[in-house]
Amino acid sequence: MNTIHAALVALFIAIGTFFLLVGTIGLIRLPDVYNRMHATSKATTLGAASLFLAGTIYFAPSAPGGAGLTSLVGIVFLFITVPTGSHVISQAAERMGVEFAGDAVWPDTGESRPESPDESDE
Repeated sequence: MNTIHAALVALFIAIGTFFLLVGTIGLIRLPDVYNRMHATSKATTLGAASLFLAGTIYFAPSAPGGAGLTSLVGIVFLFITVPTGSHVISQAAERMGVEFAGDAVWPDTGESRPESPDESDE
């Protein structure tokens, strides 16, 4: 591994570590499930993708087993599954009646929690 490869690997590991740390702090510090979900899904996806890229660069020149390709497939998997999982979690929280923290309201309703179909019939 030459100096450029080593520097790129170190850079992507540092970027990945930073985003994973930010996502973890967001998970601990933010007030409600919606904010926590946003922090963890966005930041940790970028952090894990950066670590996968570091693995791709590190293993690609001498990858008889295809470790570089495996890392790229991992990135694609992350970008497909994380937004889907976040969306499902937010829908579940909304259906369970979890309210926003503070003064936030749902768009177009002006309420902190939209009416469920059962409540609108009354």
